[in-house]
Amino acid sequence: MALGTFTELKDAVADWLDRSDLTSRIPDFITLAEARLNRDLRIRPMEVRSIMETTSGQQYFNLPGGYIQMRNIQLNTNPTAPLEYITPEMLDRLYGSSTTGKPRAYTLIGDEIQLAPIPDSNYTVEMAFYEKFTPLGDGTSGTVTNNWLTTNAPDVLLYGALLEAEPFIKNDERIALWLNAYSSSIKKIQDADDRDRHSGSAMRVRNIYSGVEG
Repeated sequence: MALGTFTELKDAVADWLDRSDLTSRIPDFITLAEARLNRDLRIRPMEVRSIMETTSGQQYFNLPGGYIQMRNIQLNTNPTAPLEYITPEMLDRLYGSSTTGKPRAYTLIGDEIQLAPIPDSNYTVEMAFYEKFTPLGDGTSGTVTNNWLTTNAPDVLLYGALLEAEPFIKNDERIALWLNAYSSSIKKIQDADDRDRHSGSAMRVRNIYSGVEG
C-alpha cells in the first residue's frame, strides 16, 4: 500500500482501522500525529536558517513562523558574534530596559525574541532553528499533499495517526500497540539522524524580517 501522499495516508489509516465511517475524522488524527511528531523529533530535515535585520532602538522581534527550538543564533559581524541565551529575568537584571549597544544576549518571550543590549545600530542576525514539518492537507489552496515525512518516514505518520484514532473509537486495548510502534519508529529516525549529524544536505535558508516595535 502506498503512503506517499495525504490521500494515500488517509486511505491507509481507514484500512488499518477497518473503518469506513471515519472519513471526516481521519484528517484530524493525522493533524494530531503531526503535532506529536513536532514535539518528539529534532532531526536535520527540520533545521532551517533565517536571516533577520535589526533596527536601531528596537529590542523585540517576531520569531519565524513554524519555529520550535533554537539551535544557534549569531550576529553576522566581522568577526561573527554568537548570542548567549539567558532567562528573561536575568536579561532584565543584567541589561535593564534602556541599555543600548551591540547585542550580546537574547531571550524568548512568547513568540518574540528579545535582544540585549537594545541594538544601537542595524545588525544582521542569523538564526539556525528547528521548524515544524509542513502540515499535510487536501490539496486545496495553501495546503500540500506530501512532505518529508510522507517521503522518508510514512510509517511514523501512520502509527501516529492510528495512535490518535484508537481513543476516539474507544478501542483502548490497541493504544499500547500503536504507541510502541510509533515510539520505535521515532527512536530509529532520531538515532539515524544522530549518526548522520555531520553529513547530508545543508540547511535551507530563508530571509525573514518580521520585527515589531518593542
